[in-house]
Amino acid sequence: MFCYQCEQAAKGKGCEIQGVCGKNPEVAALQDLLIYSLQGLSQVAVAGRQVGVSDRDVNVFTCEAAFSTLTNVDFDPDRLVKLIRKSVELREGLKQKVIKAGGKVEFAAGPAALKPEATLDGLLKQAETVGLKSYPAADADILALKHTLLFGIKGVCAYADHARILGQEDEKVYAFIHEGLAATADPNLGLNEMLGLVLKCGEINLRTMELLDAANTGHYGHPVPTQVPLGHKKGKAILVSGHDLLDLEEILKQSEGKGIYVYTHGEMLPCHGYPALKKYPHFYGHFGTAWQNQAKEFPQFPGAIVMTTNCIQRPQEVYAPNLFTRGLVGWPGITHIPDLNFKPVIDKALAMPGFAEDSNGKSVMVGFGRNAVLGVAGTVIEAVKNKQIRHFFLVGGCDGAKPTRNYYTEFVEKVPKDCVVLTLACGKFRFFDKEMGDIGGIPRLLDVGQCNDAYSAVQIAVALANAFGVGVNDLPLSLVLSWYEQKAVAILLTLLFLGIRNFRLGPSLPAFITPNVLDVLVKNFDIKPITTPDEDLKAILG
Repeated sequence: MFCYQCEQAAKGKGCEIQGVCGKNPEVAALQDLLIYSLQGLSQVAVAGRQVGVSDRDVNVFTCEAAFSTLTNVDFDPDRLVKLIRKSVELREGLKQKVIKAGGKVEFAAGPAALKPEATLDGLLKQAETVGLKSYPAADADILALKHTLLFGIKGVCAYADHARILGQEDEKVYAFIHEGLAATADPNLGLNEMLGLVLKCGEINLRTMELLDAANTGHYGHPVPTQVPLGHKKGKAILVSGHDLLDLEEILKQSEGKGIYVYTHGEMLPCHGYPALKKYPHFYGHFGTAWQNQAKEFPQFPGAIVMTTNCIQRPQEVYAPNLFTRGLVGWPGITHIPDLNFKPVIDKALAMPGFAEDSNGKSVMVGFGRNAVLGVAGTVIEAVKNKQIRHFFLVGGCDGAKPTRNYYTEFVEKVPKDCVVLTLACGKFRFFDKEMGDIGGIPRLLDVGQCNDAYSAVQIAVALANAFGVGVNDLPLSLVLSWYEQKAVAILLTLLFLGIRNFRLGPSLPAFITPNVLDVLVKNFDIKPITTPDEDLKAILG
């Protein structure tokens, strides 16, 4: 196996024996073969659009299948085999539609001609020749850009799938996903063409996050500032982790009146700010601290736990009989809920002991999306003009287990008292419960939301730039970002597409970026690796 799509790639180069995430070589191989089959499906889809053929089943499946290969999503070999076979089945059906419309689908070799072997051993042998290192490229830099594009597309597919579940889709997004996946298998593309596609991926991801924002706010209202308890209530309990708001809503509906309290974990924390969710009286608070502590936290939770997306690390370390997965998430030995019927979860919660007594711990504030922040934009602008607020920092992104991620905790702790920190995604759990006070009534720590709420953060920055009559890069705003997996790659590409400059990235730079490509990014976008909190703050603030 060879995999280096996440920040924790072994030795900073790539996992070759076993994934740091817990992925074994068999699963890694099947994921490689699945991506290969999607490259072929995409080649046919591109040919189809040339003659006006676009198949929604193919579009939706492509997103779901690519999403299943993200870090920490699906480690179930049986499910991956089914996806490979369905990919080829859809491809052959689409070929017939394209031919009928007058198109050409003459693929004698390559991914569009893949014929999956009948046995698992046969599939694993096929996968040996189609891994990341096999992609056609004239040199290492082009190969690096193909991998960057692939990983960015995986992130786009995740956001597109979340948006589609709540009724928001865009043919433009699907068309690019197929264009990009087909490009990774094209031997004729040069450096400039690949750079263009990488930036276009950032553009499409911005549109995809806009769709997801419209889906979330359209269904649940715009988030409002909300105090969220970090303690718990005496009684039965369900814990929901991940990203999917619809899953949380259904759990709240189906558990209502049953004496069960529902808690969030991980990136579900911002859900407490949505009006249509916070109305449920049994939606109580947030349990646990950070993503990397699941192995300690989950066994302590005396109720049922539902994982809705890729927010779990090394599932064999956190497995518990009360753990359930949902949607595309799957691991051998863990009960999967295939639909929105959460009766097994509710039954498990009722059978578990629950919390024996109330615990009144600290609380945190959430709900500072663009509507909430821009609703007090006048106050913010005046505070800047009056030099009450010197600088804004957006400190956010993915979390992980590396000790070097303590940088983000220390950085926020050392931010001067005349500065404001905006944060989003699970990286905030390094410091989300810090008491930072306020500046003239404006909290110094503003939780913008989930990772996809980077869209909301961009809208805040654009609105403030317009108010001050300057460009976004001229604002007293610095981005200090952490990354882990492929949704973060997609967001980074969006920042590049928008021309955002001078941001810091850590805890280490992507292993799939070659020195030459990194040189281009540094020169054009002034991307910097993090150093130490003291050095970076001094460089930013002077």
